[in-house]
Order: sequence, then C-alpha cells, then structure tokens
Amino acid sequence: MLNALLITGTDTEAGKTVLTTALAAYWQKYYPQRSWGIMKPIQSGIGDREWYQQVFTLEQSAEEITPLYFQAPLAPPIAAARENRQVDLAVVWQALSELRSRRDFLLIEALGGLGSPVTDELTVADLAGEWRLPTVLVVPVRLGAIAQAVANVALARQIRVNLKGIVLNCVQPRSDAEIADWTPPDLIQSLTNTPVLGCLPYLDNLNDLDKLAQVASNLDLETLQS
Repeated sequence: MLNALLITGTDTEAGKTVLTTALAAYWQKYYPQRSWGIMKPIQSGIGDREWYQQVFTLEQSAEEITPLYFQAPLAPPIAAARENRQVDLAVVWQALSELRSRRDFLLIEALGGLGSPVTDELTVADLAGEWRLPTVLVVPVRLGAIAQAVANVALARQIRVNLKGIVLNCVQPRSDAEIADWTPPDLIQSLTNTPVLGCLPYLDNLNDLDKLAQVASNLDLETLQS
C-alpha cells in the first residue's frame, strides 16, 4: 500500500488543499485502524497548516505539520530573504522522514505549483523527483487546462517525478458540458500518457468530511495505489 503521496498542482489555487482534505477524510473514515498524517512541509503566511489543525484532530505539532514556516505569503526564497533566513531543506527532509516512519500513510501538500520555486535553484518538481515521492497533479477545470496539464506533465517527466495520475478539480461550479469541453479526460490522458483519476466537483463546504470522503471514493484510487 502507498505510504506517502505528494499532492501538487499546475499552479496556486488549483485545488491541492481540497484534494488533500478529501483524501484525509477518506482515509479517516475507511481506515480508522491505520495511522495517517498530513504535512505542508513549507508554508509562507497563514493558510493550510491552520486549516488542517482546524478540521482534523491531528496527533502532530505545528512543527510536524509544517517544519519550515515563513511569515510573508510569498515564494519561499523571497519570504526567507525578508527574514534573513535560508530555506533549509535538511530540516524539511528530516521531519518528513521521521513522520513517514511513524505513520501508515502520509499526505504531503506541496506549495504552489509543480514549477514553483522552493529555493533559488530548486522547484517543487525537483524535490518530488529527488525525494522520490509518488505524486498526484491537480488540474483546475477551466479554459486552458489541457495546455497546463501537458506542460506540467512534461516538466514532471523531465525531472523523473513518479507521477501517479491527474485529478481534475472544479474550482468553480462547472456543468458536465464545461468539464467535457475544457478538460476531456481521454484527450488529456492521450496527450500526457498519464491516467486521469477523476474529477472533484465544486465543494462549497470543506468542513463536511463525510461528503469529502465520498468524493474521494469516486476517484480511481486503485490506480493510485498501483
């Protein structure tokens, strides 16, 4: 069974937090006997760490959820420079390795998109590849999504990211026709040679964990585990 999963996206606001929350709700509901954890390894400004602490009862400290935190809501190298600090990836790797060893399953939400900078030299894709993290790419359902999916999968392939699949996400209410026209799964799979695991509907209440677990159960999780 998959031990860890990195959730990244084509860009910011793609729906990484929605997918991470849905998968956590699914794991909590259907695997109550197994331990799990959540990480937002690097965070700039208030956001996802605080959300996960609010919606889940986590046996994790704030530092275990987010080992590297910066005040300004900017890209990490820029936020770190404002505080006269460095983006110390050794701290992140140690925290991730320790938590992963103590959990049956670990969800890791990346910052920004797959091409977002982590340091002056490295992107999220670089870390996913170097740390050999199984990865899912979230693609928002909107005009231009096909090109975004193709470009991001090309980046992942170039850096040898273990990309398990793509999840489409409705960032706004979308009709079936809009989903079919803007993010046709068969075309995206054909162009990227990457499985589309499903489409998350627009969710206006992320506090409804039962609904989130149901939504996650509709994804092709068997392919994700393979």
